[in-house]
Amino acid sequence: MYRLSDYCYNLPQERIAQTPCQQRDGSRLLRLDRKSGDVTHHGFQDLVTLLNPDDLLVINNTRVVPARLMGKKTTGGVIEVMIVDYAAGLNCLAGNGYFQCDCLVRASKSPKIGAVLELGDEITARVQARKGGLFELKFSCAGDVVQAIKRHGQLPLPPYIHRTNGLEPGDETDYQTVYAANEGAVAAPTAGLHFTDTLMETLRAKGIEFCEITLHVGYGTFVPVRVDDIREHQIHRESFEISEAAAAAVNRAKKAGRRVVAVGTTSVRTLEYGADETGLIHPGSGVCDLFIYPGYRFKLIDAMITNFHLPESTLLMLVSAFAGKDPIFRAYGAAIQSNYRFFSYGDAMLID
Repeated sequence: MYRLSDYCYNLPQERIAQTPCQQRDGSRLLRLDRKSGDVTHHGFQDLVTLLNPDDLLVINNTRVVPARLMGKKTTGGVIEVMIVDYAAGLNCLAGNGYFQCDCLVRASKSPKIGAVLELGDEITARVQARKGGLFELKFSCAGDVVQAIKRHGQLPLPPYIHRTNGLEPGDETDYQTVYAANEGAVAAPTAGLHFTDTLMETLRAKGIEFCEITLHVGYGTFVPVRVDDIREHQIHRESFEISEAAAAAVNRAKKAGRRVVAVGTTSVRTLEYGADETGLIHPGSGVCDLFIYPGYRFKLIDAMITNFHLPESTLLMLVSAFAGKDPIFRAYGAAIQSNYRFFSYGDAMLID
């Protein structure tokens, strides 16, 4: 269960969703029962009956930022910059007064240290260092650099969603959850994309409680595992925040014997990272670098809502740790057989 090849599966290309469901909560939902291994098929709106009346749903309220910037070198060559750790740039700005973070730079020829990149008509970025395939860039402009990035940047979509002429009209809203609030992610917490305000109100009316945490999803979530033994993989680091109110809500639920249902793998990682050995959680903020793979002992979560994940990805390893590798792969096989849509704009799973 530790070999990378153990997490490979064949997915027909047409199963990769390129657009979201016409209605967010109109997507399909596969339920995997962890005790029996049974798989059943539902619609996402069926959560109203599938969840327990006193469940606590933990959602990630991060908001995707326009992290993709087009520009040129001072020598004239066209470049594309993808900010991969926007939250680190914000932290640097707060502490040092300038926006500096790691980025992907695509160009016909890689820029050298000290090179200046011109992004739009008001932003420049100086190459401070190179870190493997990433570049550390220091962004500058005459005014507010964060607002300038928002004006000139584009919302990044995952590399497996293809657009011929840039973003489609709906992507700006479709690739945000309806409860997105705290800016800092460069990828969406996609399990949350299925929720609508109406569905959330219906769930609350049943007695289901929501609480919000923040984990700013970084581009590292798309970086492939490149080692044969997954235990040797270095997981990416992402900024998180658990408020006192959120910690109190989770701890109340645990002490009362209620289920804590994590919406998305980002919520799973944050909750498990913040939990102590007794299964209680503490408020705080910092950087989460928890890699969950089979053999991990879960301390807090009782169920999760998630999408279908890429072959050989750390997210597939996480759900395999929670439900068991063989049940997950049987469920994925059933989803492929039943024409479910996969990845960010695809359908969802309830694992409980």
